[in-house]
Amino acid sequence: MTVSISVARETAAGEKRVAMVPKVAKKLTKLDVDLLIAKGAGDASRIPDDAFEDDVNFSDDSSELFGRDIVLAVNAPSTDDIAKMKQGSVLVSFVQGHNNPDVVEALKKQQVTCFAMELIPRITRAQSMDALSSQAAAAGYKAALMAANALERFLPMLTTAAGTIRPAKVLVIGAGVAGLQAIATAGRLGAKVYGYDVRTDTKEQVESLGAEFLVAEGVKAEGDGGYARELTAEEKQKQQDMLAKSMADADAVITTAAVPGKPAPKIVSKAMVEGMKPGAVLIDLGASGGGNCELTKPDETVSHGAVTIHGPSNVPALLAEHASEMYAQNLLNFIQLFVVEEDGQDEAKPDEKTYKIDFNWDDEILAKSVLTRDGELVNESVKKALESA
Repeated sequence: MTVSISVARETAAGEKRVAMVPKVAKKLTKLDVDLLIAKGAGDASRIPDDAFEDDVNFSDDSSELFGRDIVLAVNAPSTDDIAKMKQGSVLVSFVQGHNNPDVVEALKKQQVTCFAMELIPRITRAQSMDALSSQAAAAGYKAALMAANALERFLPMLTTAAGTIRPAKVLVIGAGVAGLQAIATAGRLGAKVYGYDVRTDTKEQVESLGAEFLVAEGVKAEGDGGYARELTAEEKQKQQDMLAKSMADADAVITTAAVPGKPAPKIVSKAMVEGMKPGAVLIDLGASGGGNCELTKPDETVSHGAVTIHGPSNVPALLAEHASEMYAQNLLNFIQLFVVEEDGQDEAKPDEKTYKIDFNWDDEILAKSVLTRDGELVNESVKKALESA
């Protein structure tokens, strides 16, 4: 049996990534897979169709593309395209089901087995499949470059005939994957970098990158799954007081805080922005979730006094080529959990292996990342979010 897989063209505004790249396609076709890619799907990522090898096919027929056993995408397809999928087929993409009830309903109606990449558990065995982390790394790197570009000052210390210019101070709030990459990149550019996270166990990681770790006395917010828990009112005030003082001294602030399935936590108040020095910039990587700053407007640049606030909602798309490459590898590693060799292979022809789709629901990665199955929404956190909404 040959497993048929298709790669959809992304239609979301500003989305330049694609779910497949040539070097990953080459590995995928070795699994006896019939691979079909939407014509021009990689054009925005500077990955033309002719960059793929001859055993990859292309089509602009949406019925053909969505009629495959497995559909791969960066973002969930439209409800119209989901309606073209076969009952019992598989979708693997980012879905953000708590924000897209219509998509969830379409998946249930069509009885699609959907795996949401944002639901992959953050456990050691799933690291190579963790698309949230791979895309966050791209976002953190780009955020530091955006801050350097927006700031009308030098980042590194410069000694010139006109005198010595001190290095700019960059404060990164949140020491997850995006925050650590932003810290590392700002440090490489020569800035004096400070890092803050309510999870004090990130202190060693921040300091290992040459940054100074800031501490709000008495506040610890380690939560489940590597994320921070929500703070109490008293803890939030302590955090605010410390951050306000640190932000007032910073040239650039990068915020990266996110809580899966919930709006981005509001960390930076209007008053804190007003306390920043003239010419300072703030890059808010939480913009897609409403922003970490109360003045942030998604996909807009806002000036408040002499401070500029940038709210990019899809930063990985600004590094489309490499972000796509990492995401495609995440997908390949993930689908190999259920695209497996068929039993009873011909021992006389060891190179002629055949593959099938087979789900092991005892596998923690599959069990926790599946969103819909057999016409039902099976992820409890998304179910609760939609019910409460």
